[in-house]
Amino acid sequence: MTQTVRDTVAGFVLAGLALLFFLVVGGGAPEPAPQGLPDPGQLVGWAVPVIKVVLDLSALLVIGFLTAAVFLLPSSEPEAQGLSVQATRLASRWATAWSIGSLIYFLPKVAEVFAKPIGSLSYPEISGYVGTSDGRAILLQALGAGLVAVGTRWTLSVRGLAVLLGLALATLAPITLTGHSAGSGSHDLATTSLFLHVLGVTLWVGGLAALGWVALRGSKRLEPAIARYSSVALWAFVIVGVSGVVNATVRLRSIGDVFGETYGLLVVAKVVALVVLGAFGYRQRRRIVAKGGGFVRIAVVELFVMAAAIGLAVALSRTPTPVGDDVLKTPVEELLGGPMPAAPTVLRLLWGFAGNGVGLAIVGLGTAFYLRGVWAMHRRGDAWPVGRTISWLVGMVAIAWATFGGLGEYSHVLFSAHMASHMLLSMVAPIFLVLGAPVTLALRTLPGPRQPGEVSPRAMLLGFLNSRFSQVITHPLVGPVLFVGSLYGLYFTGIFETLMGSHWGHAVMEIHFLAVGTLFYYVLIGIDPSPRNLQPIARFGMLLVTVPFHAFFAIAVMSSNTVFALDYWKSLDRPYRTDLLADQYLGGGMAWAMGEVPLVLVMVAILFQWFRSDTREAKRYDRAEDRNEDAALEAYNARLRDLAEHGRRREP
Repeated sequence: MTQTVRDTVAGFVLAGLALLFFLVVGGGAPEPAPQGLPDPGQLVGWAVPVIKVVLDLSALLVIGFLTAAVFLLPSSEPEAQGLSVQATRLASRWATAWSIGSLIYFLPKVAEVFAKPIGSLSYPEISGYVGTSDGRAILLQALGAGLVAVGTRWTLSVRGLAVLLGLALATLAPITLTGHSAGSGSHDLATTSLFLHVLGVTLWVGGLAALGWVALRGSKRLEPAIARYSSVALWAFVIVGVSGVVNATVRLRSIGDVFGETYGLLVVAKVVALVVLGAFGYRQRRRIVAKGGGFVRIAVVELFVMAAAIGLAVALSRTPTPVGDDVLKTPVEELLGGPMPAAPTVLRLLWGFAGNGVGLAIVGLGTAFYLRGVWAMHRRGDAWPVGRTISWLVGMVAIAWATFGGLGEYSHVLFSAHMASHMLLSMVAPIFLVLGAPVTLALRTLPGPRQPGEVSPRAMLLGFLNSRFSQVITHPLVGPVLFVGSLYGLYFTGIFETLMGSHWGHAVMEIHFLAVGTLFYYVLIGIDPSPRNLQPIARFGMLLVTVPFHAFFAIAVMSSNTVFALDYWKSLDRPYRTDLLADQYLGGGMAWAMGEVPLVLVMVAILFQWFRSDTREAKRYDRAEDRNEDAALEAYNARLRDLAEHGRRREP
């Protein structure tokens, strides 16, 4: 048995022991059901958490080995080489285990839900569980892991492996977004924070596990891999810490629950483990980079502690929370993810807060990454225009108000507020975001190649900008079609009511509005590099085509006698603004005002850019003539003299 296998087995055993200990201490261990109640049995009770630990460890090993192959290990070719190939093969094996384990996990979960032993389950019960969100999430995880397993056998391209790494990270989402947090209050905040928490832990622990494997192989590429991993680990540590605190606040009723409830004590234990691991890893890794040596011993100790922490996390997910899973008492609270907000006032619209996890994640990560890039520019002595930074931050503020600010709070209960939020996300915020030049900042601050031929993160971004996909989506017709077509396709069909009826439907609409608006303005007024260099006249034409269709949409909403998503608004039974058509009319007016004004301002900006473009072209021509001593002008004057002398144009 090799050292790698021994350490892996030890890590799994330690995670299992930690799971057992904290389940017993936290009260989440399976117990026999009271007399007369159905009981799935001890086998099912223990199989669910044990298999969950195995799946979590398999997932982090898949992501860790792919991260090493794509980003950590230097390579001089666009294809994986040496240890990167071996890491890819290991990722494929663990992805297979992840996929098969997910299918095995499905049956104990069905037995747990129906409180029956696995052998007593019927086909209708199994097929019925497939129709639930939890059942679909498990099967989606099995499918995603299976695709990663097949894909890592099919390609060794670094760019292809980067896509598979993204797929593996996305495969973490289904169970995370429908699991323990989904039944708590502040649904969006709880599920989004948990997903970010799992994402950070997986990159942090998985990357360290892959580096430990590289160190045991005695690779000379370990030092540059550690240097790049340190940045990843720092970001992961911050994300894990912040998301963990946010998720805990959703589950705890008050500060007294932290030390007064078993769940709170387990949270404290997890926080202590996180802080100790962060401080220990940071100090020791600095010493290793400075002096070299000793990495294997330190990495193994860290991984064992992390394995125990994963066992604790699974135990925590099965421990009853102080707030319980029945916080949402009424159908309206279930629909909104919280109580109905009070009647809107100016103060509440300006300073209100909604636990919108997607909005918080976009604003938090977007602001942090951008400011980190600006700081990196200044640290190496390069200037970055202050106006671009201000523009980006203004865009973040607009997103914040439209999603988790006062406007976002009422966007779920009033059509007018929803439309105002929509216009901010698609018409206002993107203008400031594209003028912040985030792609240019990323190109100037992302890591470059460590050796000739390496496919670095910067090269991947450049490759994406020059890809066929980018050329298609930046076509002058694609942006306006998506921008305007989605308005009619969403609001004049049943899609709007379907999306309004679920938490993730709201999130999908918010992300769609922001993405489509950003694409439209990126092509129209963007200052970042683009696969298509449109002339101002083409941009002006795009805008002239878009403006009337957007105005017609607003007029159609205002003049409609049919209430969009009528059943949804009736189910809310809100005590204010009960005239649904009047509120819809107000929303249409907001779409007109908040849509047309930015478009007119953008039209002025394009005309200004057109003027500046002509001015730059004239100056460029004058400089060229100065270098040529006005050769073109002299040739033109000579031709005029020749015509004057001969009275007609001569053949050349």
